[in-house]
Amino acid sequence: MTTTQSATALDFTAGARAVRAPRGSQLTCKTWQAEAAMRMLMNNLDPEVAEHPDALVVYGGRGRAARSWAAFDSIVETLKRLDTDETLLVQSGKPVGVVRTHPDSPRVLIANSNIVPHWATQDQFDEYEAKGLMIFGQMTAGSWIYIGTQGILQGTYETFAECGRMDFGCSLKGKLCVTGGCGGMGGAQPLAVTLAEGTCLIADVDLSRLERRRDDRYLDEIVDGLDAAIDRAVDLAARGEAVSVGVHANAVELLERMLERDITPDVLTDQTSAHDPLQGYVPVEYTFEQAAEERVRDAKAYQKLSIESMTRHVRAMVELQKRGAVAFDYGNNIRQRALDNGFDDAFAFPGFVPAYIREQFCVGRGPFRWVALSGDPVDIYKTDKALLDLFPKDAGPYGERLHRWILGCHKNPQALLAGNFEKCEPRFGWQGLPSRICWFGLGERDKAGLKFNEMVASGELSAPIVIGRDHLDCGSVASPNRETEGMLDGSDAISDWALLNAMVNVASGSSWVSLHHGGGVGIGFSQHAGQVIVADGTSDSATRISRVLANDPMMGIFRHADAGYETAALCAKDQDVDIPMQ
Repeated sequence: MTTTQSATALDFTAGARAVRAPRGSQLTCKTWQAEAAMRMLMNNLDPEVAEHPDALVVYGGRGRAARSWAAFDSIVETLKRLDTDETLLVQSGKPVGVVRTHPDSPRVLIANSNIVPHWATQDQFDEYEAKGLMIFGQMTAGSWIYIGTQGILQGTYETFAECGRMDFGCSLKGKLCVTGGCGGMGGAQPLAVTLAEGTCLIADVDLSRLERRRDDRYLDEIVDGLDAAIDRAVDLAARGEAVSVGVHANAVELLERMLERDITPDVLTDQTSAHDPLQGYVPVEYTFEQAAEERVRDAKAYQKLSIESMTRHVRAMVELQKRGAVAFDYGNNIRQRALDNGFDDAFAFPGFVPAYIREQFCVGRGPFRWVALSGDPVDIYKTDKALLDLFPKDAGPYGERLHRWILGCHKNPQALLAGNFEKCEPRFGWQGLPSRICWFGLGERDKAGLKFNEMVASGELSAPIVIGRDHLDCGSVASPNRETEGMLDGSDAISDWALLNAMVNVASGSSWVSLHHGGGVGIGFSQHAGQVIVADGTSDSATRISRVLANDPMMGIFRHADAGYETAALCAKDQDVDIPMQ
């Protein structure tokens, strides 16, 4: 990443247009596979879901769902007329062709932000984007399976819960967790920390983001002023209260103030949009409003200041780590920015995957998300109950955590346990179509998907369920500063696995498949694949689900067994996974 890119800032004010996905069981497309793709594209741009829907930006600075409104309209029109043996091709947010395939093929194939490696720089991407030739798809923005902040919530919870177990011998009860960034991804942090029984203090320069998370019940309270917020959080932690506190401030200011006051948090991380120094990150010199003007006035100068602030940010994190904080990178590439800017100690703290998640990847475990296309929350409550019954607390090492997670999503868990779905209430607000996420591994995802399909077939659910995942998964991504950081065999940057994952999901019959570059950590730093499968209640759907939801997590077993992880090799043996050279 250079600081001399010639990007132009996206216009976040142009062309107000409200998009909301259809609800109910009435088809507007010829198949539920195409219908689900259309509804999820629309759901990505629902004002309840997207950060800047008018500019087609879903989350992550400039992660977009489509290249233009004309492209969006064309995608929708094409999906409505797509036959059962046709597949729509989408190149960086623009529909470019329809090909004849067969009913078991994906209805949509998507490629976003991919550039030949030698040219895969931020400068080159910005030039292409400015010419209208491509978009930044992030991970789930351009693959149409973003479900709002909940989409990363359980993964964030898994990370903080594992941090409590590994670093403190139990939960995070009585521990102060400090972080920054309360947007589409980072906004999951305050609720995830409190679900893990900790106290959270989170900073964001955009007050509206804090207010939005508070309104959606991801954040408990907002306190004015750095010192007041710090004092409040320290007091809550001392009393062992699982409460989250937001403060309207730059994260750099918060950390440097804690250093000045000699206050060291127990846990320290960050989820500001450091992967994008132009659209995502705000330099400490500017308010949020000033930043919006300055990034347009002089993009080069703005990015230079962003990189300088990121360096200060990481320096403060390293200093707090030296004073005793458990610090980890949460996948925004901020350490790389600081290293490139001359801070040699930037990687003093690890990424969250090698620190807390890799062992779960070794058993094919990762983010399994589903959406009720009916729009009826009761359908989600019914699937919640079905999973509690399907996977008892003693079902494997993560059974109890699954129950704690699902019950923690409810204000009235007793109503769920009793099957009194009309009296269920969500602990946090829905964003767009009602949805849920759970982390499941090999042998669990297909079992859950087939159960959902049975529930649709029997009429227990009022419309089909769409099942997808984050691209942040066990065998679908190459990201040396995040998911594949510190691989046992040194294969961090080998992206064959992401390409194989995409091809496996096409061959297995996913409803749509995507292959992206740059999501999460920025252009040049990652390659990753996504898949979505629809449970429409048919036997054909059941066949596809049984293939897709077994083969997809199996890629994580292949990936990690090949890298030499004993846990993955044992999982392969236990589940009869065919690895020729094992």
